[in-house]
Amino acid sequence: MKKVLFLVCCASFFLGSAQTDDSCNCCSEIQKAFDFWVGEWEVTNNTNGSIAGYNSIVKQEDGCVLRENWTSAQPGYTGTSLNFYNKANEEWEQLWVDNTGAALKLRGKYVDSKMILSSEEFQNDGKSLRNRITWFNNEDGTVRQLWEVLEGEKVVSVAFDGIYKRK
Repeated sequence: MKKVLFLVCCASFFLGSAQTDDSCNCCSEIQKAFDFWVGEWEVTNNTNGSIAGYNSIVKQEDGCVLRENWTSAQPGYTGTSLNFYNKANEEWEQLWVDNTGAALKLRGKYVDSKMILSSEEFQNDGKSLRNRITWFNNEDGTVRQLWEVLEGEKVVSVAFDGIYKRK
């Protein structure tokens, strides 16, 4: 009887493990495409090397969401974002909110070792502009984040150009 009970317990354990592996909802390669950004980071300005701030990127919701927590080197400014692959439209999406009440919604795709997300067009001084943020998955383990403002396809300004180095 002890042998039968032992075998039933072993079978239940292995069957339960197999079901857990099969039920992973966010395990496809495209859903792991932004995992290069996961970690604890010191972020420097690419233009002058000064520290811009610190970023913590963690996977949550069984790996379906990347949560960003930003703390600026300038005291008093923080922000957070939720990043996820939306199966319905087959795009990555980001929702950023900071402690000033500003929000930014982006969406896009992972292409050639880069995550490229853009906002909808918005009006500023009579111009139709949009934000485009690109995260470069660099071979040396760093990440470059380039935030450009575009009018049509023309870059009219760079809002941020930073290098992420693991702490």
